[in-house]
Amino acid sequence: MKRIIKHRNFSSAAFVLGIALTLQSCFVAQDYVRPEFEAETEALYRTENLPTDSVSIADVSWKTLFTDQYLQNYINEGLQNNMDVRIALQQIIAAEAYAKQGKAGYLPAVDVGTNWTHQELSKNSQFGAFLSDTSTDQFDITANLSWEADIWGKIRSNKRATQAAYLQSVSGHQAVKTQLISSIANTYYNLLALDAQLEVTKQTIITRDSSVSTIKALKDAGQVTQVAVDQNIAQYNSAKALQVDIEIAIFKTENTLSILLGKAPQTFERSSLEVQRFQEDIVLGVPAKLLSNRPDVMQAEYGLIQSFELTNVAKSNLYPSLTLTASGGFQSLDIDELLDANSLFATVIGGLTQPLFNQRKLRTQKEVALAQQEQALLQFKQTLLVAGSEVSNALYSYEAETKKFEFRKNEVEALRTAEANSEELLKNGYANYLDLLTARESALSAELNIIDSQLQQLVSVVDLYEALGGGWR
Repeated sequence: MKRIIKHRNFSSAAFVLGIALTLQSCFVAQDYVRPEFEAETEALYRTENLPTDSVSIADVSWKTLFTDQYLQNYINEGLQNNMDVRIALQQIIAAEAYAKQGKAGYLPAVDVGTNWTHQELSKNSQFGAFLSDTSTDQFDITANLSWEADIWGKIRSNKRATQAAYLQSVSGHQAVKTQLISSIANTYYNLLALDAQLEVTKQTIITRDSSVSTIKALKDAGQVTQVAVDQNIAQYNSAKALQVDIEIAIFKTENTLSILLGKAPQTFERSSLEVQRFQEDIVLGVPAKLLSNRPDVMQAEYGLIQSFELTNVAKSNLYPSLTLTASGGFQSLDIDELLDANSLFATVIGGLTQPLFNQRKLRTQKEVALAQQEQALLQFKQTLLVAGSEVSNALYSYEAETKKFEFRKNEVEALRTAEANSEELLKNGYANYLDLLTARESALSAELNIIDSQLQQLVSVVDLYEALGGGWR
């Protein structure tokens, strides 16, 4: 009799195993393949000098690109304390937990429990009428196991989806770091530019204060009228008001930097605009590098991979599932005999389930998954196009600001000469005060503009560095 039972158990196991192997030959889950974007990536930079070298400024560490020691310290501090970076880090931790859960999908689910069951039978029931004692107690210690065979690749696809979600969160963290580095650098350079403009304004105030005394002396000599004196006093006060505006801007910009560094508002030590240099040459790299350099582009692709794998899962749910369940342990009516060998029991069930009518839930899940996959693909393409546009804009701005700076320098030199000549001519009675006033205003405006041009040169490099995906390495 025991041999017959063993033979039947072996035949059953072989039957279930045979079904599993047969179904596995009908594997439906597909592998992800990156969409072809060659035609789109080649024209992303919109430049006649399309780069052919794969080397890019984005491959350079921010510690190498930014040589200002104060700026390096602030970037390092921001990467440690910035709230957005810390929030993104917690998102990585959560995604990592889901990824670990996805890897465990191949393992069976096991639980162990202990139970006490007390039952009172009705004396008028089928069994209670024949028993003198209608109450029973039963004790058991039971372990349950359930396992699903991955015959359609559903578990594998779910594992890959959770891994893609994890990598998506990592790329999101990298994108936050890239944006943070760019914001800190641009804010720092704005402070340096404001410092330079404040210094020019203070020198202008000193000069105009002296000019007021000069113009008063010329009025006393009868060479100009009181109108000229009033106009010079007005120019002096205009410069004083400009100083206040610049100081307000400095105050607010320092507060902005404080937020980026995750600390209370305060004054920051810094160098000067004149000493800022970039040691690295501006190298773009081929447009296709954006796919591996830009964190937001990588984040969008991982989102597409996740949607693709979840579509595999939704498709697999429409096919039969092969499950194996088992339970075993100790069961006894007497607690003293619970751990006795005669109390052992075991049950094994292998089943193949094909969903038929499920209120259209599974088909709806498949259709929604396909739509979300197409949406993720469009978002991926859009992110890539935006990345190319940002590189194109930053590159054009860098080239334009470099040209414009030379014109600004020539303008400042000419206007400074015009201001000095007008003042000398006025003292000698060969020019009127309006010529001097105009020359002064134009000279101050040009000096402030050349500082802004210096700032925009720095900002354009930072923007290009960010647009190419630099900073997170």
